Amino acid sequence: MRRTAALLSGHGGAGGCSIPSSLADVLVCPLSKKPLRYCEASGALVSDIVGVAFPVVDGIPCLVPKDGKLLDDHQDKPGDSSTGVSSG
Repeated sequence: MRRTAALLSGHGGAGGCSIPSSLADVLVCPLSKKPLRYCEASGALVSDIVGVAFPVVDGIPCLVPKDGKLLDDHQDKPGDSSTGVSSG
């Protein structure tokens, strides 16, 4: 348990804590069960299917549906390169 916590907290980015890409690759949205995309700008895990961003607090993803925040149409949308979200 300590090793996992150290792994999560040891990957802090410039603006705060982030999570390892290997962890982000296996996490799914609790609502849609589709893959999540990590947004470095907001430090959140984003479900593009549902339009919800889940915060990452101290390196720990908060995937409780009530913790998610609805996205605006222009907010946190992937650009020309989508990472981890596939349609279908």
